[in-house]
This record gives sequence, C-alpha cells and structure tokens, in this order.
Amino acid sequence: MLKPPPLGLYIHVPWCVRKCPYCDFNSHRFEGILPERDYIAALLQDLSRDARRVPGRTVESVFIGGGTPSLLSPEAIGLLLDGVRARIALAADAEITLEANPGTAESAKFKGFREAGVNRLSIGVQSFDDAKLAALGRIHDGRAAVEAASMAREAGFGNFNLDLMFGLPGQTVAEVERDVETAIALGPTHVSFYQLTLEPNTLFHRFPPVLPDDDDIWNIQRAGQALLAEHGYRQYEVSAYARDGFRCRHNLNYWRFGDYLGIGAGAHGKITEPASGRVTRLWKTRHPVQYLETLGIGGEHRVNPENLPFEFLMNRLRLRDGFELGDFTEGTGLEACALEPALSECLSERLLERSGSLIRCTDTGWNFLDDVLQRFLPSA
Repeated sequence: MLKPPPLGLYIHVPWCVRKCPYCDFNSHRFEGILPERDYIAALLQDLSRDARRVPGRTVESVFIGGGTPSLLSPEAIGLLLDGVRARIALAADAEITLEANPGTAESAKFKGFREAGVNRLSIGVQSFDDAKLAALGRIHDGRAAVEAASMAREAGFGNFNLDLMFGLPGQTVAEVERDVETAIALGPTHVSFYQLTLEPNTLFHRFPPVLPDDDDIWNIQRAGQALLAEHGYRQYEVSAYARDGFRCRHNLNYWRFGDYLGIGAGAHGKITEPASGRVTRLWKTRHPVQYLETLGIGGEHRVNPENLPFEFLMNRLRLRDGFELGDFTEGTGLEACALEPALSECLSERLLERSGSLIRCTDTGWNFLDDVLQRFLPSA
C-alpha cells in the first residue's frame, strides 16, 4: 500500500469584471450582483461529496483562484473557509492563498480577507506600465498595482506574491527591468514571472498582437531573472521565484505530484488510491450557471498506468530540485524501469543529469523542457 501524498484544496471562483484577451482560464464576465451565497453553498456541497473520497486525510493548503476571487466579500470568504473546516480536516498551519487583482483591491477588503483566515495573497499585477496594461486589457493601471501591494502589507500579509508577465507587445529589456525593479521594491515574498503566450480560444489567438521575437524574448527573460536573483528571489520552478522560506506550498504540491481536491466551476482534482496506487482525475461543470444547477457534478477518469511516467515528469521536472527515483515509485506505484528507455536517452544527451538517485534537468533540458517531456509520452 502506498503512502497517500499530501493533499491540497483548490477553489475556483469563475467571475471577472472583464475577460482579458490573453486569458484561457475558466472565467466569465459578471453583470449585476454576484450570487455569493448560492455559489458558496454549491462549493460546500461539492466539497462534502469530494471529501468522502479522502477519508481521514488532512488538507495542507488551500488556493482560492479564478477568475477574480477578490470580487467576493470578506464575509463570503469567511463563510467559505468556515464551511471548509466543518467538512474536512485542515492543517493548523495550512497555507491559504487568495488571488486578487489590483482593479478590485480595497484596503478594507484585504483586512477582511486576513481576518477571514486568508494568510497569503497572490496579486495579478502583470506589469506596472500603463501602456502595457492597456494592451493586455487589464482594468487597472500601474499606480493601482503599486497601491494593491502596499495594501497587502498594511493589511498584515507578510506573505504575498506578485504576478509579472514578460514578452509583452513591444516590450524592451529596459521596460521589463523597470517592471521587475518596481515589483522588488514593493517587497513581495514571491514573484511569478512568466511569458505571455497566445493560447487557443482567446482573443489574442484570433487577433494576435505583435510580440518580441524569440531572441528579444530570451534577452528580456534573462534580464528579469538576473534582477530577481540579485535581490534574493531563487527560481525553484519554471516561472516561480521566492525568498527563502516562502515557496508556494500549494503549487509545490502540484509539481510534486501530490493530490488535490478541486471544487468550483471547471475545477480539476487528482486523487491517488493508496491501496492500488491508481490515480483518478476529476473535473467539475465549467459554466457557473450550469455548475449551480448541477451542484458541481462533472466527470472523472483513471489515469492509464502507461501515462503515469509522463504525468509525473510533467510536474516534477518543472522543479529545479528534480526528483528522487523513490519519489517516482511512491507517487505512481511503478518501478524506475518504467522511465526507460527515455531516461537513458535524455541522460546520454545531457538533457537530464543524475546524482545517485536524484534526477533533474540540465540547463539545456530546462530550456527545452517540452522536448524532454515528449520523450516520455507513451507513443514516443
């Protein structure tokens, strides 16, 4: 019998003031008054059903994402977290993150979220440049972004993340350096620094803006990374940088192939059965109206064992630390030989490196991670 992996809880709030043209998340523009109480009642019924799948297990982290969860009132967040604690064991030191956008930030709201039990904020800044924010369709300007970070500190959040995008339309190295320097000056404990991509089913995919070319994007990325490293933000994942002791515990659980319940419109979950090692993925109805009507019922499927090496590595190789071969067996129920012959090929081509039982990407493998992962697809 396998030891159950750590368990997290993801809660999806699907509404936004406006849909950003680059966003492919399950988010919907709201009009009128949000159905806060109805939605929270549905979330808690959803959780009651899922909690029966993980008897006796404790939730180590909660992430309230979206959409724009900060549209909800602090009272609603308090009701939600009280309901979570009544339905499933929550670790005393659980990390509880709430995503917030500067355009919906208010000092009183942040203080209310803190009092409700939220102990970490993730603020979607994207840029501090007004022209870049307008090009991204954001509802805030640079001043509001700065104010939101200041409000987080004033509200008592000693742990908060700032999201920054790079590779924006017309962006230069000097502009990304200004963005990163502004972010660092605000004192976040964590920075998510990631490239703008043109995802299918987005407005930007249908009407693509002119982005910097590959060489310029590489120079932009390297400039931002150098500044973050210089100021003590260590890169521990492809797009995640943290001061010592402030890695995002919830996201680390994803990347370490941990388990998580997912409640809310379009949320996904992953559960490992200790007795068999089988991995089940679950999903919930996407549209918020249908979610409320069906009370969250979506679907599920068991992951085919031949797909487990790819699914495991798709997460673990995003981490700079890599993984121990024992972690692979513990997380999938498979022996290390299931990684062959792709593992040997990647080692010989110096895309991966091995130290004892530790496997991790080389710098080359890190830069061509998608190519590395394709080696482990069953059809490869």
